[in-house]
Amino acid sequence: MIVVPVKEGENIERALKKFKRKFERTGIVKELRRRQQYDKPSVTKRLAKEHAVYVQQLRRMED
Repeated sequence: MIVVPVKEGENIERALKKFKRKFERTGIVKELRRRQQYDKPSVTKRLAKEHAVYVQQLRRMED
């Protein structure tokens, strides 16, 4: 459970902003979206491999 302490006289908008940031950092929404669709393990591995190749190419260009 996310708890956001609100100080006396603090603006409710600021407290809401703090709550949204904490909620975003937990990754709940990202996890829910990921679980909405099943990806086969082979697809997951392939995407990870493609990402690794992409990152390596970016690093080569920096050098």
